[in-house]
Amino acid sequence: MSAPDTAAPTSIPEATVLFAGDSGDGMQLTGSQFTLASAYAHNDLATLPDYPAEIRAPAGTTYGVSGFQLHFGAVDIHTPGDKVDLLIAMNAAALKVHKHRVRTGGTIAVNTDAFADRDLDLADLDSNPLTDGSLADYEVIEIPLTTLTRDALADTSLSKKQVDRSKNMFALGLALWMYSRPVAPAEDWIRQKFADQPAIRDANLHVLRKGTHYGETIEAIGHRYTVDAAAMKPGTYRAIRGAQALALGLVAAGDQSGLDVFYGSYPITPASDILHEISKHKNFGVITFQAEDEIAAVGSAVGASFSGNLGVCATSGPGVALKTETIGLAVMTELPLVVINMQRGGPSTGLPTKPEQGDLLQALYGRNGEAPLPVIAPTSPGDCFYAAYEAARIATKYMTPVMLLADGYLGNGSEAWRIPSIDDLPPFDVRFETGPTDRTMHKDDDGNDQFLPYVRHEDTLARVWARPGTPKLEHRIGGLEKEARTGNVSYDAENHQRMVETRAAKVERVAQDYPPTAVHGATEGELLVLGWGSTKGAIEEAVERVNESGRRVGRVQLRHVFPLPRDLEEILDRFETILVPELNNGQLIRLLRDTYLRDFQPLNKIQGRPFRAEEIVAAIENHLG
Repeated sequence: MSAPDTAAPTSIPEATVLFAGDSGDGMQLTGSQFTLASAYAHNDLATLPDYPAEIRAPAGTTYGVSGFQLHFGAVDIHTPGDKVDLLIAMNAAALKVHKHRVRTGGTIAVNTDAFADRDLDLADLDSNPLTDGSLADYEVIEIPLTTLTRDALADTSLSKKQVDRSKNMFALGLALWMYSRPVAPAEDWIRQKFADQPAIRDANLHVLRKGTHYGETIEAIGHRYTVDAAAMKPGTYRAIRGAQALALGLVAAGDQSGLDVFYGSYPITPASDILHEISKHKNFGVITFQAEDEIAAVGSAVGASFSGNLGVCATSGPGVALKTETIGLAVMTELPLVVINMQRGGPSTGLPTKPEQGDLLQALYGRNGEAPLPVIAPTSPGDCFYAAYEAARIATKYMTPVMLLADGYLGNGSEAWRIPSIDDLPPFDVRFETGPTDRTMHKDDDGNDQFLPYVRHEDTLARVWARPGTPKLEHRIGGLEKEARTGNVSYDAENHQRMVETRAAKVERVAQDYPPTAVHGATEGELLVLGWGSTKGAIEEAVERVNESGRRVGRVQLRHVFPLPRDLEEILDRFETILVPELNNGQLIRLLRDTYLRDFQPLNKIQGRPFRAEEIVAAIENHLG
C-alpha cells in the first residue's frame, strides 16, 4: 500500500489500524467504534484489544499504554494483523511501545501536543522521535490533536478535563475519513451513550465531525483509502466479541433444551464481560447471581443443576483454582455443569488483561482423585457461541461438568459473525425422570420401593436425572463415593474402582459424538500444524502462506481437547512432522506425547500476546528446511 499521487481514494484489499494512548484516552472505545463502522461497511475483520490491568495506570508512561488493533478487509481476515498500516499515537509513550509494529512505509499519526519534554521523560525517551530522524522509514502525520479539540470546544461549558476526554473522537473521525468508513454508527452510539448528558453528547459529536473535516481539508493527509465489502455467505452479520458470543451460546442452549440457565459468577478479569452480557437476557429464563466469592459461585451453579437447571459459572485462571473442590463434587455427583475459564497470563494474579493458554493442564488434571472431565476450546470469537452450546449439550447428555477454555484474546476480540438460525443448531434434548419405572426402581432391604439415581443410559453411561421433589424419586447426593446403582454412600473397595472406571469411561464416550476431524490445506505430506483454541487464526493464515509456495502443509485445530478425537491418530500418521503451537510452555504437547508416543515439535509463546502468522511461518520453514 503506497500513497497515491491524487486525492482520489485508493481501493485496497485490507488494512490494519492501531489506536494507542493512555488507558484514560478511550482507545478501547475508539477502536470498538471503528470496528462497528467496518462491520457496517461489510468488511471481514479481527481485533486485538490490549490494555493494562490497572484502571488508571501511570499516565504518559509505557506501562499505561492502551491499544486497540483492527485488521479489516474485503478478503478473508484470520488475525488482527502482523504489521500495522496506520498507527494513531496519542502520546510519546504510545509511539515508543508500538512503533515497531508499523510496517516500513506505513503511516504514523501523532498527537504533537503530547511530545513535550515531560512527555518524553515519562516515556523514558532520550530524544524526541519527531525530530531525531527515527521515524524516517514512515509517513508521519503531525496533528496538534489536543489543541484542535480544545479550540473546537472553546465555546462550551465543559471543563478542561471533559474537553480533553473528547480528543479520541477527533482521532476516530480522522481514521474513519482516511478509510472511507461510515460515520453514522458512531454518531448513533454517541447519541445513545450520552442521551442524559446533552453537553457531552454534543461535544463528542462536534469533535467527531471535526476529525473528519480535518482529513478533508488538511493538505498533510493527501491520501484516502476504500476497502470493498467482503464476499461472505449470505446472511445477517454483526460484529461480536467472544464474551458476548459465549453468553448468547448459553442462552441458545437454554432455549433449545428447555432448561433455565443459572449463571453463578464472581467478578474477575477478563471473564466478567460474560456476566454483563448474559444478565441482559432474563427474558429467556436466564438467572444470574453475583456471588460473594468463587467458591459460592460454583456451589450455586452445582445446586442449580441438582434442581434441574443448566448450571454455569465462569472465571479466569486463579478463580478456577478456588472452584477446584466443587468441580470435583460435580464429577462425583455426576451433575451437568459448564465451567468457563477465560484464561489469562499466570500463575497467580499474573497478567490479568493478557491472553495465555496456560490452564490446559489445570483443566485436565487439576482436581484431587480420579476426576476426568471433557475439555473444549473455541477457536474464534464467533465460535465461542457454538462452543458454549456444545459444552452445555455435552454436560447434560453425559451428566458431567465440562470445562470450556477460552482466553482473553477470544473474549475481548471481535469478528464479523453470521447470526445462525435457531433451526440450524444441533438438537438438544434433555430427559428427566418423571416417575417410577421398572428400570429405575428396586426394593431395598426392608422391602420398600427405592429410586436408583445411578442407573445409567446404555449408550452414554450417564446416570438418570430427576428433579428434587419428583414423587417417589426422592434421592440424595454428596461428595462421598456412591454405590453403583442406589447412590447410597459406599466404602466398598471394588465398588470404588468400578465407579472410578465408569466415570472415566463415560467421559471417553463423549468422543463418539464428534464429527470427523477436519484437515485443512494438505491432507497428507511434509508437516501438520496441530493447534487448539485461539491459535486458529494465526495458524490458518500461516499455512495458507506456506502452501502458496508449493509446500504440502496441513492444519488441524482441536475444538475437543479432551477426550481427543478418535480419528486423530490416523491423521497424524499421514504427516512426517507435527508442529504444535501453543501460548504456553508446552501443555497440549504433553497430552499428545503421552497418548500417541510420537515426537511432536513444540512452538511456544508466553508473552501475553497471541501468535503472529509470520512467527508460525518461520517455525514451519525452519522444520521444512
